[in-house]
Amino acid sequence: MNIFNALGQILALGGPVVAILLVMSILTVAVSIYKLWQFAACGVGRHRVLSQALAAWDAGDHDTARERLAASSSYLAPIVGAAMSAPDTAGLDERLDAEAGLALARLERGFRLLDTVAQLAPLLGLFGTVLGMIEAFQSLQTAGAGVDPSLLAGGIWVALVTTAVGLAVAMPTSMVLSWFESRTARERVFADKALRTILVPTQALPTAATSTAFVAAPGHA
Repeated sequence: MNIFNALGQILALGGPVVAILLVMSILTVAVSIYKLWQFAACGVGRHRVLSQALAAWDAGDHDTARERLAASSSYLAPIVGAAMSAPDTAGLDERLDAEAGLALARLERGFRLLDTVAQLAPLLGLFGTVLGMIEAFQSLQTAGAGVDPSLLAGGIWVALVTTAVGLAVAMPTSMVLSWFESRTARERVFADKALRTILVPTQALPTAATSTAFVAAPGHA
């Protein structure tokens, strides 16, 4: 028995609900493959060269920072480059945060679909089971006094097929979505740290000695 025959039998048993769940599973696989390609193309999680540029900028070596930034293929490189070149104007940090948020929003496209599938698939499976149970009890009522227990048992297990299919679609979808969301959350933290490093490098921070002198100065007790 090949996979197509098995799918045909499942569709015959589960009816239109299983067909809908099968379409949802195909969409989930397609979106997951696209997101994996997008993450790989954008260099999600691969910021080694960009981190080197940030470290150089933080150390005050701006020429090396720009040189390393030019060699970076990260999707955050244009935003970091804009931060390096932008004049110190009011509202600059908000504008850069907005640009970074837009870039991260592109990475999150498709998450809503995966979340909908993860939540809706079990409910559809349960709905199909309820419909199957109704049909099984209707057949039992039609049989009248000559009730065959196997008729009810067969109707119940056929009805439970939709619940099993719904769970089989929902569980991997939920796992994939959680993985994508965790990667995006780490990207958000890295983007925020990168922009803050450019806008407020270590050299711009008050040193411990300066802070101590400020606290100890007369009139500032």
